Amino acid sequence: MQGVTRQRLWITLLALVLAFGFLGTRGIWDPDEGRYTNVAVNMLDSGDWLNPRRNEDVGHWTKPPLTYWAIASSVGVFGKNAWAARLPAALSYLLCIWLAWRIARRLAPGAEDTVAIVYATMLFTLGASQFISTDYVLAACETLAVWGFIEARFGHRAHSWRWIALMWAGFALAFLTKGPPALLPLLVIVVFDWVMPAHGRHRLFMVSGLVLFALLALPWFIAVIHNTPGLFDYFIGDEVVNRVTTNEFGRHGEWYGWLEIYAPTLLLGTLPWTLDLLRWAKTLPAVLTRWWRDRDARSSDAPALLLALWVLLPLTVFCLSRSRLPLYVLPLFVPLAVIIARQRQSAGRVLPRWPWLLLWTACLLGLKFAAAHWPTHKNAAVWADVIRERANGAVNEVVFVEDMARYGLRLHLDAEIEKISFEPLQDARFNPQYDEPLSIELADAAHEPGAIWICKQRDWTELQARIVAAGYGVEALGAPYRDRIIFRVVPASAR
Repeated sequence: MQGVTRQRLWITLLALVLAFGFLGTRGIWDPDEGRYTNVAVNMLDSGDWLNPRRNEDVGHWTKPPLTYWAIASSVGVFGKNAWAARLPAALSYLLCIWLAWRIARRLAPGAEDTVAIVYATMLFTLGASQFISTDYVLAACETLAVWGFIEARFGHRAHSWRWIALMWAGFALAFLTKGPPALLPLLVIVVFDWVMPAHGRHRLFMVSGLVLFALLALPWFIAVIHNTPGLFDYFIGDEVVNRVTTNEFGRHGEWYGWLEIYAPTLLLGTLPWTLDLLRWAKTLPAVLTRWWRDRDARSSDAPALLLALWVLLPLTVFCLSRSRLPLYVLPLFVPLAVIIARQRQSAGRVLPRWPWLLLWTACLLGLKFAAAHWPTHKNAAVWADVIRERANGAVNEVVFVEDMARYGLRLHLDAEIEKISFEPLQDARFNPQYDEPLSIELADAAHEPGAIWICKQRDWTELQARIVAAGYGVEALGAPYRDRIIFRVVPASAR
C-alpha cells in the first residue's frame, strides 16, 4: 500500500512539472491566443463580464464566455502575464488527468496509474495544455460529464441520480464553453445506453438534470440574445451551421481535410503510446462485428464498447464536418488514454519503466523550452518590447491599419487594440473584419495621445498621404520592423 501511495505521489509530481514547467516563459502568440486574452482582459478592465468585446466599441461573439471568464479570473488574481493567461488550460490538463484516473477505476480496474501517466505524457495533450483556447476547458467539462455517466452506469447504484446530475452540470459548463457542439459526447451516451440490453435504466433525461442544465447553461445566452437583436441567428447560422457545413472559415474543408488534419494528430499526438493504439485499431473491425451480431457480447464488453463509441462517434462527426482543426479532437484523448492502458494491461505491460519515462519527460520539457524561445512574428511579447522601446512613454492604444491585429498586445502592453480599414466597408454585423474606417479613427486621434499606429511598409506611402490630406501629420518611430511601419499620428502643427 505504501508503495502504491509513493507511486501516485510521483505521478502527481510528474503531472505538475509537465503542467507548470515553462508555462509563462513564452509570450502570447497571435492570432488565437491573442484573441482569447484580449477579450478576457477587456472583461476584467471594463467590469462587463456579460458581453465579450475585442475593444470598447466592437463585440466578439465567436464563443460563449466560460473560457474568457476563466482567463479573466486568473489574470485578475495573478496579474497580466502569460503564466496567468495559460493557467486555466494547465489546470484543465491536470483535471483531465485526474478524471482519466477516476474513469479507469470503472472501465480499466488496476490500470488507473497507467492511464494517468499515458494521458499526462502524450505529446498532444501536453502541447495543448500550453496553448490558450477554449478546447482544454471544453475537454475538461465534457470529460466531467462523461465521468458522471460512467459512475452512474458502472459504479454503485444507490445514488446514481447524483451522478446523472453531475453529468448534466458538466454538459452545462461545456455548453457555456462552446455552445451546441459541446453536447457531442451526449450522443455517445445516448447511443451506448440505447444499444445495451438494459437501456434506459438510468433515466438520462431526468427532469432535475435537465433543470440543472438549464439553470447553469442558458441564462447567459438568454441575456445576450435579449440585449442584442440578431445574435441568436448568428450563433446558430454562422457559428454552428456554417462551420459544420461550409468551408467559409477556411479550416481544411476539402474532402481530404479530415485525413490531413486528424490522422497526424492522432498518430503523432499519442506518442509515445501510438503502437498500443494501433494494436487496438487493428482488432477493432472484428470486435465491432461481434458487438453488432451478439447482444450478450455488448453487455459483457460494456466498458470497451463505451470507449469505442466515445472515440468513433465524435471522430466521425469531426471528419464529416467541413471545419477541421487538430484541437477539435482533444476531448477524445481521455478515452484514447484508457484504451491504451487497457491494451497494455491485456499484454501484461501496465506501467512503463521509470528511467524511460523520465527521459521522455525531459524531452517534453525540452520541447516546451524550445517553443518558448522559438523566434516568430506571432510572439506579442516581442512586439510589445519593440513598441515600448520606440514609444518612449505610455501606450494606451495600438491601431493596426489593414493588417493583422496583434491582440496579444492587450496583455503585454495593457493597451486597447483596434483594426481599421482605409475605406468604410459593408462589413458583417457580428465580428466584422475591421473595427472602423480610417476617417473615424483620425477624428479621435487628437484625443488619443498615447496611440501607436502600425501598417505594412507597402501601404505606408498611401496611408501617409491620406493622413496628411485629413489635416494630420505622421511621426515614424524608428526603422521598419518586420516590414511594418510603427508611427504616431500628430496634429498638423507638429509636422
